[in-house]
Amino acid sequence: MPLAYFVVRATVPDAAKRKAFDEWYSREHLPDAAKAFGVNKAWRFWSVNDPSLHQAMYEFADQAAFDRAMSGDALKTLVDEFNRCWPEVKRTREVLVLAEEFGAG
Repeated sequence: MPLAYFVVRATVPDAAKRKAFDEWYSREHLPDAAKAFGVNKAWRFWSVNDPSLHQAMYEFADQAAFDRAMSGDALKTLVDEFNRCWPEVKRTREVLVLAEEFGAG
């Protein structure tokens, strides 16, 4: 079974709030989400092309592991907390399944 990735893109339009958002995500949200989802790994990115764009990626063993993680209350709890802390930040979510990996390991 191929790896599955849950990708959350957030747009933080107010440049003055990005540092606080970055610190909150690093200190609270990413560790809470990684633990709640039981992921292999998690990453965060800021776009170079669009400084308002933040992306988090969570790696699951496979789509079944992702489906199990999403079937409980974990996502709802995390979304509720995110909305409470950052109501003005809009997000999109996407699930990807690894099609191919290339390169030296």
